[in-house]
Amino acid sequence: MRPSHLDPRSPFVLETHELGRRPGSMRTVQRTVAAPDELGSGMIGIPSGSDLELDLRLEAVMEGVLVSGSIRGEAVGECVRCLERVVEPVDATLQELYVYPERADAAVASGDEDEDVRELEGDLVDLEPALRDAVVPVLPFRPLCRPDCPGLCSECGERLADDPEHAHDTIDPRWAALGGLQGTDDEKRES
Repeated sequence: MRPSHLDPRSPFVLETHELGRRPGSMRTVQRTVAAPDELGSGMIGIPSGSDLELDLRLEAVMEGVLVSGSIRGEAVGECVRCLERVVEPVDATLQELYVYPERADAAVASGDEDEDVRELEGDLVDLEPALRDAVVPVLPFRPLCRPDCPGLCSECGERLADDPEHAHDTIDPRWAALGGLQGTDDEKRES
């Protein structure tokens, strides 16, 4: 058995010893943990240290331990149109197989190595990488404060949702020269 480099006290490390290697044995894990750093994208993510609710089932199978369940939290970011704060509920589904070390070694030896295979370290499972893989894809790619957000005024940067009648008097630059001619013609009539 390889030595484990995981800290069993970490909230993202799960103990599987009581499952043994009996396929079909199962246990549930429900806990609230602090979100790890950088769980998201540039526009939206789950703030570091905020609560993540884990509702998981660990099940022994022939190849290893299957971890499945849900991860719930709250993502915070900025609207891509108006830069207002956006708060989105997150409910991600997790299903990950952690293989026994000898199964992983056998797969490597036979050339059937899958680079995405996660391996048990002793009797411990490191949940954090699988958690990231489950949460980040369910975050909105382009977060919006509301579906019909009109964004910002391209002239002055004012938030258009605050003033729906917002407008600027603009003259098409192609006609600007004609506007100047109109002024001189009016001056000639007055004289």
